[in-house]
Amino acid sequence: MENNTHTMMTYINQEPSLFTKILNEYQIKLKPFIDFCQHHDIKRCLILATGSSFNAALCAKYCFENKSNIIVEIKEPFNFNYYEKLDQQVDLVIAISQSGKSASTIEALDKIKAANIPIFALTANLESPICSKADYILDINCGIETVGFVTKGFLMTVLNLELMALIIAKHNQAITLVEYDKLIAQLSKIGEKIPQVIEQSLAFFNQHQISMANSPRFIAIGYGALYGVTKEFETKFTETVRLPSTGYELEAYMHGPYLEANRQHCLFFIEDCHHDNGQYERSLRLKNYMASYVGQVYTLSIGDVAQPNINTLNINMKLDHHFTPLLTVIPIQILAYHIAGAKNIDLSIRIFDDFDKVLKSKI
Repeated sequence: MENNTHTMMTYINQEPSLFTKILNEYQIKLKPFIDFCQHHDIKRCLILATGSSFNAALCAKYCFENKSNIIVEIKEPFNFNYYEKLDQQVDLVIAISQSGKSASTIEALDKIKAANIPIFALTANLESPICSKADYILDINCGIETVGFVTKGFLMTVLNLELMALIIAKHNQAITLVEYDKLIAQLSKIGEKIPQVIEQSLAFFNQHQISMANSPRFIAIGYGALYGVTKEFETKFTETVRLPSTGYELEAYMHGPYLEANRQHCLFFIEDCHHDNGQYERSLRLKNYMASYVGQVYTLSIGDVAQPNINTLNINMKLDHHFTPLLTVIPIQILAYHIAGAKNIDLSIRIFDDFDKVLKSKI
């Protein structure tokens, strides 16, 4: 799914400049959404997305709910279209498709239009089929990503969704203008941190590449906003490393999946050291317990690590918990790409090349 000139790393290396660009231009690119929020009282939002777009929505869901004080549902468009009912109290729908060609997402919008609910399409392709189905078009503003394993598009989708959450919060008066400005300033600091995170991630892989390359089973465990990061871990590792890979919410892992554990498992704990509701300490206890039952345990952390060691990649930055996916997903993208290479998987060779055509999963 790669071509001769671009790889996943090509787009990962573009993330710092794109992050800054989006922050500088969001008031223009998201103007239809800003204008809508000024004239509507938003209480409920439905997000339609699949694949990495679904994972991006999971990363931003709690930012919407906790900053904006609204209810957000995320639905897989195929199941929604054929098996579920539409909540008539939904104030707007956000349909996410980076390519703008997701057949299931596009088809589901007919159901929304019949109910006369405003539709926002969030896409990187402003000439794609999804645009003709939406009432408002929002540009992810990251350009077209030709590599099939999305990286920059994922990160910039999360960033746009976080900005949309803050826009609603400001207009709902769920946060003050001062709080809004501080949160935007924190996003700018995150953008400045990305080059260092890329460098750290590459060094971390180089340090552990032999053990990672020899692992046959990968599991990521996280909580809160980081749950969406574990699901993107599942997606990216499955696509690139092509071995069993799963992302779990912390508590969900403790209710059955831990029974699968054996020496072939490689566990990644994704943690926010400053999250103050006890989940960090719970993650530490689980990690310490599982260490003697699995082959490898690694940690991707934000903040001051309580138990630093050689297996910890620590991004030493105190963040609002809802913003932590913006930095923790970058190591996962880099590890997915380089572990695949270490396993001699040539990502430039397209596989299942006729899949979309035969299954009609994209228009």
